[in-house]
Amino acid sequence: MADDNTSGTFPGWHGTTIIGVRKGGEVVIAGDGQVSLGQTVIKGSARKVRRLSPGGHDVICGFAGSTADAFTLLERLEAKLEATPGQLARASVELAKDWRTDKYLKNLEAMLIVTDGRDMFVITGAGDVLEPEHDVTAIGSGGNFALAAARGMMDSDRNAEQVARDAMAIAADICVYTNGRLTVEAIKG
Repeated sequence: MADDNTSGTFPGWHGTTIIGVRKGGEVVIAGDGQVSLGQTVIKGSARKVRRLSPGGHDVICGFAGSTADAFTLLERLEAKLEATPGQLARASVELAKDWRTDKYLKNLEAMLIVTDGRDMFVITGAGDVLEPEHDVTAIGSGGNFALAAARGMMDSDRNAEQVARDAMAIAADICVYTNGRLTVEAIKG
């Protein structure tokens, strides 16, 4: 049986967890810094949460997957937001449509969590623009661990940032592809 390198496919990149939490009029997106190739940590301090300000409207984005692919998608999202200022839902749907149908874009391997403080969406290459239930969403290798932890904390007295940080700490303790070096961005609703 051939390994990934000899079969012509690229070896499996793992290593990020991104969480979005909306609570108390604030939305926080937090992401860890780990990038792994197979069982090896390649980098522990990657920054996978960004703030965009197209047309003076702040949007926070977190990405999981291929970094180059994610940056391509962030550039496309920024262009869509410049064309439709203040309309995150419309820009997200337009990006998802392009991503699903464009010959080049449909090969991109990444997922995004985006928010403008009012709306929060997960955007995928399958054409999905998903609004999370329970005001929490997560993507990436440790996403399910972070999601479960955050959902369990939503009724506590923690604010959005505390829920995100604590959920990411739990995910980092469980998922070998997640670390505790966080980038956290917040935006008011």
